[in-house]
Amino acid sequence: MNISARNQLQGTVTSVTLGAVMAEVTVDVSGQQLVSAITRGSAEGLGLKEGSRVVVIIKATEVMLGTDGA
Repeated sequence: MNISARNQLQGTVTSVTLGAVMAEVTVDVSGQQLVSAITRGSAEGLGLKEGSRVVVIIKATEVMLGTDGA
């Protein structure tokens, strides 16, 4: 898959929760959990299930950072 987005992370799906319209997909990326809300149709169309290898593509106009106060 070739796309121009630079924020691409390889990961493994750890869970897929299907709702009536939307799906919540949790992806493990090097020990960190990322959660994506996508349409149920997209989740089914991509065949997403636990163990699926995916590429997380982040497209954002804003990225926020925080510290632990230390």
